[in-house]
Amino acid sequence: MKEKSFSKIYFAIGSVALLTFIGVLNETSMNVTYPELSAQFGVSLDVIQWITTGYLLMVTITMGTTAYLLRQYAARWLHLFAVTFFIIGDLMCALTGNFPLLLTGRLIQAIATGLATPIMFHLIFTEIPRERIGMMTGLAAMVISFAPALGPTYGGIVSEMMSWRMIFWILLPVVLISLVCGQLFIRNQPLGNSKAFSYASLVTLALALISTISAVSTVGKHGFSCQFWLLLLIAIIFFGIFIYVNNHGKSSLFDLLVFKVVPLRLSTVTYFNLQFINIGISLVIPIYLQYVLHSSAIVAGLVLLPGSLIGAFISPIAGNLADRLGFVVPVVTGGCLLVIGTVSFSVFQQHLTPILIMIFFIVLRIGFNFAFSNTISNASMLVQPQNAPDVNSIFNMVQQFAGSLGTSLLASAIALFQAGNTGSLAERTYAGGRFDFILLGILAIVTLLAMITNYRLQKTHAIISK
Repeated sequence: MKEKSFSKIYFAIGSVALLTFIGVLNETSMNVTYPELSAQFGVSLDVIQWITTGYLLMVTITMGTTAYLLRQYAARWLHLFAVTFFIIGDLMCALTGNFPLLLTGRLIQAIATGLATPIMFHLIFTEIPRERIGMMTGLAAMVISFAPALGPTYGGIVSEMMSWRMIFWILLPVVLISLVCGQLFIRNQPLGNSKAFSYASLVTLALALISTISAVSTVGKHGFSCQFWLLLLIAIIFFGIFIYVNNHGKSSLFDLLVFKVVPLRLSTVTYFNLQFINIGISLVIPIYLQYVLHSSAIVAGLVLLPGSLIGAFISPIAGNLADRLGFVVPVVTGGCLLVIGTVSFSVFQQHLTPILIMIFFIVLRIGFNFAFSNTISNASMLVQPQNAPDVNSIFNMVQQFAGSLGTSLLASAIALFQAGNTGSLAERTYAGGRFDFILLGILAIVTLLAMITNYRLQKTHAIISK
């Protein structure tokens, strides 16, 4: 009976993981279509990138509601709501005749993804025994790290062989499978909330996030102008208001007191940087290959495939390694490989070919997947069980916002260089790519230092048992 019960739990998690996979795949599947969409709809690269940046931003905002929603409502009904929204948005994108409608459809789809990912982790953290959490979060990370890197491959093949609209049509039957399985097997019961939902916290946080991304997106056209600094100041003000309202209001979006634990802060920084690099490089590589190396969309997508596949299979291995040896070994090893892979892009930029890019991306992805799932697993164990939904919601928000900020900043940097007057378009894109590669390399080094400091603190204070 116990074995049968566990099989139902695994099917429940699998159904949400499938929706999560489709949603996260959808995040980056359009990256390789930027040049085509730019020409078709008559908009520049820094505007087109909003179909990825806006998607990630909406996912982030939606995830801000999940700590409350997962306590208040059964995951089964949240899953049904998410699938419905994904189908509506998917049809809008497939049938659109203009850019605003395409963007609107993407934002509606993003609401589904913003719900699906936290539901998946919630089921893992509440239904799976502690001794199996490392392996299960490894499998979950395989889904959410494999999908965004596979997205450009999927989008490149489909758009090159058929049409970019088929990217959306092909996903529909898969979503229906998730719908049926989810409604059959998801059966957890919500714990309920002692306080009402904090709408003020959500609105101020959303305004802070939108202002931040809007500030960064202006760089593509105007550089670091007065408009950039004004929007950034507005973002800081709204972040301050959010923290005050969340901590002093009658209700809160999530418990920010968990950040009193210093290792949790370092884990948050690590998680943010990992996803910034992961999503960011998955955007830069296809653009760089098409504009600088004059590769086709299908080649630009396929270059990412080996790293995506190898990295995906590394995740459960890394989780199992953490279960046996503790988190230090896989996370710090991953950090070292992340630095090697990321720094190689800028060091060897003059000699980059599709093959070299593929090799460096493989190294980067192995490092990323060694560290990614184990970082959130470790973080969930640094707080009391009742705060696990808060950590789940915060970390899922952080990784999506990191992706949104990464795509916006890196695409805007390339657009800014492309708008210059010296050299050909390929040469200007090469300069923009160099800026992005150096930035990502520095971020990887900072991430490794945060990892090392984190586990030294945990060892000193005996927070972890292994």
